Amino acid sequence: MQTDNGGQAKREQQLDRASILRAHPFFRGLDPSIVNELGPRTVTKTIRKGAVLFRKGDQGSSLCVLVSGAMRVDTPSAGGRSAVFNLILPGEIFGEIAALDGGIRSADVVAIERSEVMLIDRREVVPVLRRYPDLALRFIEILCSRIRHTSEQVEDIVFLDLSGRLAKALLFLHQKAAAESGEGKIRVTQREISQMIGASRESTNKQLRQWERRKLLRIERGAIVLLNPDKLADEIIEE
Repeated sequence: MQTDNGGQAKREQQLDRASILRAHPFFRGLDPSIVNELGPRTVTKTIRKGAVLFRKGDQGSSLCVLVSGAMRVDTPSAGGRSAVFNLILPGEIFGEIAALDGGIRSADVVAIERSEVMLIDRREVVPVLRRYPDLALRFIEILCSRIRHTSEQVEDIVFLDLSGRLAKALLFLHQKAAAESGEGKIRVTQREISQMIGASRESTNKQLRQWERRKLLRIERGAIVLLNPDKLADEIIEE
């Protein structure tokens, strides 16, 4: 009797994708049928460090689920500068705006380390959304969270000085990293954090070095570790 090893491997791969989605924070608590439908229809893609997953203006056709690694969301200017809006860590979804409305991508997404991403085509997501209102509500929660964070970033630029913006950004990223790994190491370069707060790399580096001397944080290659988050929070003072 001949064994269909290819068919068995494909079924195992589909089950593995479904189990990844099932363990993903976004899908927890939702109807298991949602994952059972979407799991076999996902495509897994490995992105090397520094590679672009998609660019601003690209046609959006898929929802993205980060399985491992880390990715940067930014928007380049005509003059060659970049504004970093967010860092995506394992356990997060992204690309949801274009995946929902079928429009163009609103920002670039670049891998800051080797990453594994699961892609779910919009044609698969939309019909499931229509059948499961709880999934639609979960997407609304994500979008509201993004809007709130963007509003805070605009307010910070207006009301906080450089040290306040930097401290707030580091604390935000620290909380995300702690939720993902438990250790709170922020996998971000000084260039990336300076782009997040709208400051020069030189002024950002100067402030980070001051805090390092005060034992508030430790600067590592490609990462920042907060040693005293509570004390760093005292640096957030409105002008």
